[in-house]
Amino acid sequence: MKYDVYGVGNSLVDIQAHVSDDFLASLEYPKGGMTLVDEPTQIQVLESLNNGNAAKITRCAGGSAANTMMGLVDFGGKGAYAGKTADDEIGQFFLADMREQGICIEVPAIQGQSGTCVVLITDDAQRTMLTHLGVSSQLGPDDIDEAEIAQSKYVYVEGYLFTGDSTKQAALKAIDLAKKNDVKVAFTVSDPFLIDLFRDEFWKLIEGPVDLLFCNLDEARSLTGKQDPIDCAHIIHEHAENVAMTLGADGSILMHEQKVIPIEGVPTKAIDTTGAGDMYAAGVLYGITNGLSWQQAGHLASHAASRIVSQMGARMQRPFTKEEIAELMA
Repeated sequence: MKYDVYGVGNSLVDIQAHVSDDFLASLEYPKGGMTLVDEPTQIQVLESLNNGNAAKITRCAGGSAANTMMGLVDFGGKGAYAGKTADDEIGQFFLADMREQGICIEVPAIQGQSGTCVVLITDDAQRTMLTHLGVSSQLGPDDIDEAEIAQSKYVYVEGYLFTGDSTKQAALKAIDLAKKNDVKVAFTVSDPFLIDLFRDEFWKLIEGPVDLLFCNLDEARSLTGKQDPIDCAHIIHEHAENVAMTLGADGSILMHEQKVIPIEGVPTKAIDTTGAGDMYAAGVLYGITNGLSWQQAGHLASHAASRIVSQMGARMQRPFTKEEIAELMA
């Protein structure tokens, strides 16, 4: 196969800023959540950050599935990605950043404003995201490449795509083409608020084409109506062949072949939780497409998520070496 994973998601440039609780409170957005904002609002927030309200500002190509694809290639995997950018400076930065990491992305740029996600990080490591989708919301079915999917082991789709009709159709086409070409489908529900909006559609996917579901405990509870993590995992596993459910500092649970595979958490001092779930997904996807057992893949994913939360941003500042991966698998 040419690719381990073909990812589909929103193309956003992540702009990370460390801010005070007082500044965050002044914006009046829910702490720790993700809020969609319009372009004028995003510009106003960025101007405020540039006027001394942020201790440090960094940027990198982002978006949930894009973060996972970046993690995948950092481990040594091979990936392609479908996401829409504009022909502006931010869009050019996104494409260059992805391609520099070795990810194939051939979706043509269009006129307009590229999407951005301002990640406001407070001292308690909580991240509050303000997302302006820009032209990323114009990703459509015609942008999905069947030939690339056919050369992949997995298609990975982010739940955020369901917030727009065009992006939803792109996601569904990618899933349909995966099934047509005997390619496995991984899906992340992305955020509890999406389950409230698209519960029936998500369950239809879980009961149908999805081979591997990623979720966190809050999302699993929302999906199942249960509280106990094991109960949640079992109910989802009745419908999805494989389940990867994260539990924050308590590790994660993998469900495979009717077995519960508990994965330990890796103690660390959390600085920024941005991208922890995305990197966890990268570790699992890399593992199961590169010959690791599910236990080994979960072990790698747990260590990767721990490394991400101990630094600023969703990109590993110090990727795992082949030797480190081999040591973790021993």
